[in-house]
Amino acid sequence: MQRDWSVHPPYLYPDYKSTVLRTPTKLLVPLKHSLSEITGPVYGHEVIGKYDHDLTKNGIKDGEPLGERIVVCGKVMDECGKPIRNTLIEIWQANAAGRYIHKVDQHNAPPDPNFFGAGRCLTDDEGNYKFYTIKPGAYPWGNHYNAWRPNHIHFSLFGNNIASRLITQMYFPGDPLFEFDPIFNGVPAKARSLLISKFKLELTEPGFALGYEFNIVLRGNNETPFETK
Repeated sequence: MQRDWSVHPPYLYPDYKSTVLRTPTKLLVPLKHSLSEITGPVYGHEVIGKYDHDLTKNGIKDGEPLGERIVVCGKVMDECGKPIRNTLIEIWQANAAGRYIHKVDQHNAPPDPNFFGAGRCLTDDEGNYKFYTIKPGAYPWGNHYNAWRPNHIHFSLFGNNIASRLITQMYFPGDPLFEFDPIFNGVPAKARSLLISKFKLELTEPGFALGYEFNIVLRGNNETPFETK
């Protein structure tokens, strides 16, 4: 099945100001892949640390990270609904106050010394993955007057080489900032719901973390929208 380009955001979406600056103005020049792009990197289980999937533990220095603990689970599938095994998934996000650990983030919100804000895991034989983390906060980003990003988690998926990398964002149900966010609204209307996780009581771990489901389809019908073509 061919990729459904109609679900992905366009290169140029003027309401999202940085697309005006980065959208190609000339025809793209195809480059032949080298051997390194076709064959590597290859990720195996040995590169995944014990707490890489648990953002409530992998950044701890002096105590627990602050915020609402959540567990995010899902399945990575192909266009036929078949699971994709051994796929490397990386996530990164702001802390509960809406601040990234990155040095260029100058949002006037407190950093959390016990929250690293990034993690990774491999899908299992059934295509399943699981992350423990803190629900990220909204943050201002300067795209327009009083612009705030909805709560979100960035997802990166790798196949068997660097050229197969895909990036998307996971949002949370009922966020009041959806209607004001040009990144979310840059995705065609029919596909926006595919970026919103679902609260699942059965995934919630009593006394510890609320559960959210976010499935990812890599091609075809109900394909998850990705950030670039």
